[in-house]
Amino acid sequence: MHPVRSTLVGLSLALLVPVAALAADTKGGPQADVRAAYAAWDAAFNQHDAKALSTAYVANARLLPPTHEAATGPAEIEKFFAGVIGSGVSNHRLELLDSGSSGQLVWASARWSAEAKGTDGTVKKVGGFATHVFERSGNRLKLREHTFN
Repeated sequence: MHPVRSTLVGLSLALLVPVAALAADTKGGPQADVRAAYAAWDAAFNQHDAKALSTAYVANARLLPPTHEAATGPAEIEKFFAGVIGSGVSNHRLELLDSGSSGQLVWASARWSAEAKGTDGTVKKVGGFATHVFERSGNRLKLREHTFN
């Protein structure tokens, strides 16, 4: 085969793989699992239950918040979110932007939003982006890595 033609064929095949992966995601794929994990996470947060929130994480999970004070493991993550909830943050919502998977790992990006009490007591909208890496645990996803801004 001519070198240019073989390069074009190779490029065409390489481009088909992401398209096939996207098609699989629209039929359930990791997106349905991530949406379920996000709904459970938001429910625990909005019920002000930092303990339930911490059960969404694997034993060696890492939380990398914008404070630059990383938390490792469910106990430290629970303490972090207890402080956030205690400061008056409520009505949390994760909106899935993208997801993918390979074997037991699932990754996702999301837009998050919430309401927070200012120092003067007024409630304001806050939000940003989050990145998550999950591990499959039976038929459930548990967070291994969680970062947000």
